[in-house]
Amino acid sequence: MRLVIIAGGKGTRLGFKDIPKPMVEIGGKPLLEHQINLAKRYGIDEIFILSGHLSDKIVDYFKDGSKFGVKIHHIIEPHPLGTAGCVKLAENLLDDRFLIFYGDIIMDFDINRFIDFDRQYNSIGSIIIHPNDHPYDSDLLETNKENTVTKILSKPHSGDEFYQNLVNAGVYIFSPEIFNYIEKDKAQDFGRDIFKRIVESQGILKAYKTPEYIKDMGTPDRFEKVKQDFLSGKVGRLNKINKRPCIFLDRDGVINKDMDSSPSVAGFELLDRAAEAVKMINKSDYLAVVVTNQPMIAKGFIRRNEVEEIHKKMETLLGAEHAFLDRIYYCPHHPEKGFEGEIPELKIECSCRKPKPGMLIQAAKDMNIDLESSWMIGDSRRDIEAGKNAGCRTVSIGESLGADFCAENLLQAVKYILKGDENV
Repeated sequence: MRLVIIAGGKGTRLGFKDIPKPMVEIGGKPLLEHQINLAKRYGIDEIFILSGHLSDKIVDYFKDGSKFGVKIHHIIEPHPLGTAGCVKLAENLLDDRFLIFYGDIIMDFDINRFIDFDRQYNSIGSIIIHPNDHPYDSDLLETNKENTVTKILSKPHSGDEFYQNLVNAGVYIFSPEIFNYIEKDKAQDFGRDIFKRIVESQGILKAYKTPEYIKDMGTPDRFEKVKQDFLSGKVGRLNKINKRPCIFLDRDGVINKDMDSSPSVAGFELLDRAAEAVKMINKSDYLAVVVTNQPMIAKGFIRRNEVEEIHKKMETLLGAEHAFLDRIYYCPHHPEKGFEGEIPELKIECSCRKPKPGMLIQAAKDMNIDLESSWMIGDSRRDIEAGKNAGCRTVSIGESLGADFCAENLLQAVKYILKGDENV
């Protein structure tokens, strides 16, 4: 597979006047060099660099790539063409599926897993998505259970809009079919223009969700943060080839006020300082994953789409306070029959309903989680038993319930787990 790096960024917001943004040094090397080294690590040795602003700085440094053990082709846009418009310049050079990096992103991720994901589908392309801590000012998208992108939500977002915290990470795999959606010699962006065009025409665009480190450095604050994360080794640690610890969270009574038997979007309300607790997890190396029983679906009291709207509200409210969840799992089953309006196919004994550990085990498979180094925080005995059944340590909220530790609330629980972590 060949790699295209979009390297036309100016970096004016960062105060760089003499070099293009992708040439900014991190750890003693230009950002572009880190990206090339990442690609080379995974056997990708033919690279197209698309540049514009101060392109001579890039060409002079990398030349034909032989010094770096790769083959580099330089394509210089005649005028600013946007992230998609510049890729159109390489149309006649790319006759198979190809990988794209945005040149202003610091990253370390398992490229092979992304390629394997993409190979499962007959699609126009696959894009990497992830949550971030500022979704309110980010371009977002929505996906379905088949990992297909169903909607593009461009910023700004209205104050009464609830959304999945899913952000375009700026890493893609495309079929040459993508060029059918890009106009020639016209400024266009993938996030703003092309993806919307694909979705509206019912083209198939797949989304690969990963918690690995893929972050832009578009503002001075973000630039300083990614530099710190690189120098501390965090960027590399979060690659999926490495197992990660997780803090699993029950939902009702832990993150939000318990809605008892009447769950609703209107009734959803975060508990005090719950967002602060989740934000602390985000700053650590732990993943933050919700695992929640939702038997009201099987009983017929609420529909799946209503539960998912509740989760959108949860993600939106957390995002407003710079916190995010890496994944949300819910069990819709309930074994006991006899409820009016119940859903027969969901009235089963399953492996995901807590206290069974199915949701935690599935999360471990999806994100390469080290369950022995992970924790389950809950407010019921079934939460604690589910954590123990998965091999995790446990924290209960309110009363002991046989957990390893008992906390008054989520914030105290997270502080107990993360005590001594210098990142939080």
